[in-house]
Amino acid sequence: MTQHEERVLACVDQSHFADHVADYGAWVARRLTLPLELLHVIDRHPEIASAPDHSGAIGIDAQEQLLSTLSEQDEARSRAAREQGRAFLARLRERAEAAGAAHTDTRQRHGELQETLSEQADNVRVFVLGRRGRSAEATQRDLGRNVERVVRGLGKPILAVTDSFSEPERALIAFDGSSLARRGVELVAASPLFRGMPIHLVMAGKLQRDAEKQVAWATGVLENAGFSTSTALLPGDTESVIAREIQARGSDILVMGAYSHSPLRSLFLGSKTTDLLRAARVPVLLLR
Repeated sequence: MTQHEERVLACVDQSHFADHVADYGAWVARRLTLPLELLHVIDRHPEIASAPDHSGAIGIDAQEQLLSTLSEQDEARSRAAREQGRAFLARLRERAEAAGAAHTDTRQRHGELQETLSEQADNVRVFVLGRRGRSAEATQRDLGRNVERVVRGLGKPILAVTDSFSEPERALIAFDGSSLARRGVELVAASPLFRGMPIHLVMAGKLQRDAEKQVAWATGVLENAGFSTSTALLPGDTESVIAREIQARGSDILVMGAYSHSPLRSLFLGSKTTDLLRAARVPVLLLR
């Protein structure tokens, strides 16, 4: 895989969720006929609680010796993390290739997750990211702390995946008539990722005056592209309605716009994107 070749990038950490990220990454790469890259980002500044207490006044010679010792310990930890990461990525590469990813590469970087992904974004068609990661194994949080920050920072589609893999066969589009939602419909219509899937398009919440017209436009775009399409206009709480429709229709993947409001507004009023991610038990293709 060349540096400038378009690809699918699956971001993995050393948690049991990584297997499912690799599975979905292989599925996306196979459907889009693109190479897959598995990226493992090692934190530059891991929290290390096991270091001895070196506080207090020490002499110059002792200080130099201490700095040398700490440097050696840091290098040893870094070397161990790299070797562990290589073995981890090699196993995931074998898993992805067994799942049908024709060309799979691995990459390991030291750094901060969002910054590293932004550096890679130019030649990525789709990012694949676990909804939860290593920190969730200890905290039991239902949504990883990096998800919103990463989605806001990248301008590419991101598939946020669940804790188990099932190859998607039926898609649901959460449609609100916005320009972002319309682009999402056009993306689904044009993408091999969804080819052959029945599409259920849902407009939920407070319905606009031109709701039927908007849904008719979306249906036309999808049907002209050869999709079997059903639609629903349903008042009520958007999160609850979409979650109910996913279950009722047996949908395997949700497509939706993501974080269209500012982080400050989300802080005080909450985020529909976050609410839907928590409610939906299927992988979600997030569009910005």
